[in-house]
Amino acid sequence: MTWLVTGGAGYIGSHVARAFLDSGIDVVVIDDLSSGHEGFVPEGAVLERGSLVDAGFVERVFDEHPVTGVVHLAGFKYAGVSVQRPLHTYTQNVTATVNLLSAMQNHEVPSIVFSSSAAVYGNAPAEFVTEATATTPESPYGETKLIGEWLIADQAVASGLRHTALRYFNVVGSATPVVSDTSPHNLFPLVFRALLAGQTPKIFGDDYPTPDGTCVRDYVHVADVAAAHVAAAQKLDAGETLAPAYNLGSGSGVSVREIMSEMAAVTGIDFTPEVLAARPGDPARIVASGELATGDGLWMPHHTLTEMIASAWQAATHAG
Repeated sequence: MTWLVTGGAGYIGSHVARAFLDSGIDVVVIDDLSSGHEGFVPEGAVLERGSLVDAGFVERVFDEHPVTGVVHLAGFKYAGVSVQRPLHTYTQNVTATVNLLSAMQNHEVPSIVFSSSAAVYGNAPAEFVTEATATTPESPYGETKLIGEWLIADQAVASGLRHTALRYFNVVGSATPVVSDTSPHNLFPLVFRALLAGQTPKIFGDDYPTPDGTCVRDYVHVADVAAAHVAAAQKLDAGETLAPAYNLGSGSGVSVREIMSEMAAVTGIDFTPEVLAARPGDPARIVASGELATGDGLWMPHHTLTEMIASAWQAATHAG
């Protein structure tokens, strides 16, 4: 059994690849290293460096490896930036998915676990987002993730493809000090880089309709997210039918300001964040119920917020 992990040199993808290897499943990674790192690819995984936008490259990878399933994480993942770069976002997230599904069909690969996002919900009005909540994305990034779900579902009707999508919320923490979140846009690495440089961390917007005016998010540990991918893959391999999409959420929200306070406590660095203008495309609140995924045996969050911050800080300081 060999699973292809697209984006497997990235922060989340490398954790997923490690979790598969730890479960005794062989891994091939596709990554163009535009945001991933070759050093993040775990020992034992095969790295194929290239882009999913290159259909010929994708076909070659499937020609050369006995792929039995795919976890599709690769993509352009920055909601705010996608507002300024919609064409790039659609190419990286939609065209690439078409190429991947085409190669899967040509090579009769039966299963895919898709990395989706809470961004498909947009600024959801519900107190807790469930899989039944209306999908109203507010950024090109969120739109492309929803289109990816549609593409996979349509291909399943046409070909019998076994599939599910895992809608992530804010993925943080680390399962190993050698892999850290290096995104130039995510909250945790932004704060840690500022602290390590002796600078003041920034909050983007404090006039949202939330209790303290800052965005409220649902934070989940990357190791728990990786374990959910393995569980989904194993169920698809066993021929089980899964729901089209699952939320990987904790059911509780934390504001950006609250995160900053906990970071000060964990790192031992006292600071008062600087408040800047809100970024376009950022919803005020996204908190999700993970009950469906838990009930189907895919999801169980095991880490506290303090543990998430502490493990992320350890990885950030190890890398720095």
